[in-house]
Amino acid sequence: MEIKEKYREKVSVVYRMCQGSYEKIPDYIQDVGRWLMENNLTMTGMVYGTYYNSPEEVPEEELEYEIGFSFKGKAPHDDKFKTKEIQPQNVLSAIHKGPYTDVGPVIHGLADYAVKNSYEIVGPVTEIYLNDPSMEKPEDLLTEVQFPVNKK
Repeated sequence: MEIKEKYREKVSVVYRMCQGSYEKIPDYIQDVGRWLMENNLTMTGMVYGTYYNSPEEVPEEELEYEIGFSFKGKAPHDDKFKTKEIQPQNVLSAIHKGPYTDVGPVIHGLADYAVKNSYEIVGPVTEIYLNDPSMEKPEDLLTEVQFPVNKK
């Protein structure tokens, strides 16, 4: 696994907060994408999930995460779909190739690398989905895994 430190630029996103099984993620992605299209907003390429806890820490029904898209345009106020700017940040990054369900070792590998190389993890893990699961076989899916970090 190749791990890189890189600078993540500021990006505007629309997202929804989610709770429960990760099996619902494809539906949440469609939900956010549909809302963007209905509101004539332009998707700018990033589809992501940010994960605030882990199935190793809490029961499935307590999993908390956000699913979102980068976009440009003026988003209307909505109670379900929120907007924010993800601020610029140095991140440790690695690419996972294969089913989304197999990304765990990459997350652990990044966390171990951070500790061994004097990085402080300063936020939750984010997965950026680089290709479309409806167009690719599970073994060909590409996910960029990122941890925001500061060098100690």
